[in-house]
Parts: sequence; C-alpha cells; structure tokens
Amino acid sequence: MTVGGLIRANLFRNKKRTFLTVASVAVAFFLYGVLRSVTTTLDAAAAVGSEARLVTSNASGITFTLPEAHANRLRSVPGVTSVSWSNWFGGYYRDPQDFFAQFAIKAESYLAMYPEIQITAGDREAFLRERTAALVGVGLLEKYGWQVGQTITLKGTIFSGDWEFVIRAAYTPAEAAYGDENMFFHYEYLYERTNGQITPGWFVVALDRPESAADIAATIDAQFKNSTAPTKTETERAFQAGFVTMWGNIGFLVRAIGTAVFFAILLVAANTMMMAVRERIGEIAVLKTVGFTDGAVAGLVIVESLLIALVGGALGLALAWSTFQGRNPMQAFFPGNGVTTGTTLLGFGLALLLGMISGAVPALQSARLSVTSALRRVA
Repeated sequence: MTVGGLIRANLFRNKKRTFLTVASVAVAFFLYGVLRSVTTTLDAAAAVGSEARLVTSNASGITFTLPEAHANRLRSVPGVTSVSWSNWFGGYYRDPQDFFAQFAIKAESYLAMYPEIQITAGDREAFLRERTAALVGVGLLEKYGWQVGQTITLKGTIFSGDWEFVIRAAYTPAEAAYGDENMFFHYEYLYERTNGQITPGWFVVALDRPESAADIAATIDAQFKNSTAPTKTETERAFQAGFVTMWGNIGFLVRAIGTAVFFAILLVAANTMMMAVRERIGEIAVLKTVGFTDGAVAGLVIVESLLIALVGGALGLALAWSTFQGRNPMQAFFPGNGVTTGTTLLGFGLALLLGMISGAVPALQSARLSVTSALRRVA
C-alpha cells in the first residue's frame, strides 16, 4: 500500500467520526468567514470618503438641520473651492422593511464634487434639468427591475405623502464600499413639497489642499460658534467613520467569539486525532517494524490532521463566501460586503495552524512509541 493509500485508509477508518469532525471545522470556519467579513466591511465603510472634502453638520447632531445661508459664508472661507449640501429623505418603496438610502442633493455642485458617482446609464443632463428626476444606483435597478425613464413612487416617512420620481440616470460607484443602492434627487423638489420648511441637513465642502483640512475645519466651526446653528466640521472620512462607531465595538466582540470558536474546534480536532492514534497502536508498531521511522509515523498523523482541518476550512469559507453572493439585505447598510481575499488567506492559514496543533500531540506520541511497548499494550 502506498503512503497516500495508507492516509486515505486512516481517514476513512471511522467515516462517521471523520465526517463529524470535518463538519465541525466547516461550521467554525463559516462563522469565522461571516464574522470577519462584518469587521472588514465596517473598516471599509469607515475608510470611504475623501480627505479633500469636509462635512459640516449641526453641532447638536446630524438630525438637526442648518440654515441655507451658511453656504455663502462657507464659500468665503480661504481654501474652500466649492460647497454643496444634502438631506436624508427616509422614504421606502412598497415595503417599509426594504431599506435603501435616499438623499436630496444640490445636484449640480454635488455631482461635480463626487467623481465616485459614475453615471453609466441614462442622461446626466436630463437628470439635472428635471425637478422630479432621480439618479439611482445600478443595484437598485437590478433589485427592483427598474428602468431608466420609469416613474416610481416612494412613501415618505419623515416627509409624509407619496413622492413621485422619474429615473433619468443610473450610476455605478467607483468603489464598491460607496454602494450602488443609493438614490439621489433634487433638493429643490424637497424644498418645494415642504413649502420651504426644509433646510440643508449637512454641507459638503471641497478643499484646494487636503493637508489644510484640520485648519479649515477649525476656521469654519469658529465662524459659527456663536450663531443660532453652531457647526461640527470634519473630514468626510471621519464623518463616515462616526456612523460606523454607532454600531459599537463590534470588532472586539467578533474577535472574542472567533477566538472562543477556534479553541473549541481545536479541542474537538485534537481529541479526534488522539482517539484515532489510540485505535491503531498495533498498526503503528507494525509500521515501525517494517521500516517506518519515527518521523514518518508522526508525519502520517500530521498529514491526516491537516487534511481534516483544510477540507473543513475550505468548505466553511466557501459557504461563507456564497452567503454574501447576489443581493442581500446587508448591502443596504454595508455596501460591498463579502469575504475578502485577505479573509480567505487568513482562514487557510488558521486551518493550517489548527491542523498542526491538533495533530502535534498524537504525532509526538506516535513517534515516541516503541515497538515493544506498543505490542505489549495491544496484547
């Protein structure tokens, strides 16, 4: 029998135990893949945004608006090249539970600031001309079966009533983390429908030099410090990261759960290998009798342990990867979520480590086992 055949025979000696161990490892690595993908997606979301853009919001919180007159004073700040603004809309299409983000924007200046919004379908100029026009992500077109030129109706929550929009253009994000399930429409439409009762939710400020962001932010906030609407200004990336921190210290929680799962599976795999070695003490003695060295016997045990860990790890990671494929509810909150290459490579590294550690003790016992001692124990 070849060495490969010997390993295969050992693996399938107790098929039920091998299957259950592989399944346990697969479940552990599925959890690892899913949980770590949450943290990598949150990290990617926190990194979205440009250091060359500032976001100025109300110092009392993002739910409080700012006077539109602030825009002129923002434009007068040295180092500021352009100013635009946006509002959260908060409507829904058909089902209130089916979330996607909608923003009322000062369209022409806003789009000029955001090269990340790449219009790939429809007509940019048609969107800019028409007051009720909407610009939607390609993900929304796919999700709802919408088409450019179609009229859709959203139910308002913050701003009550039925709101009709005509899809005039669609965009594809330059970065996946920016998201392709957002909708943009004209601030003027929102202003008119609310009878002028709405003002900007936050301002976006473009800078001539990103390295001057901290000084310009401080200048802006000092300018409005004693006004009726004081401001909080930060880089767009810091503003985005603030939303991520609202989820709490998820990274620590995920790492704690992952560590606990890893050690639990390590104990399961190690116990499996020790049981397997105890059952074949006589065979180990025979192998040594016919010329197998201590290192070769230990190597057989290590290879068996590695195969169990790697097969289980690969199955678990593949299942985690498939979970994030296609459209899923998490994409509305975490655009671009999924199992990254880094997560996959680290997962296989952990599987190797699991296989080596779980097989180390039984391999060492096998190597140290003398032929006479093994035969005496069998007898």
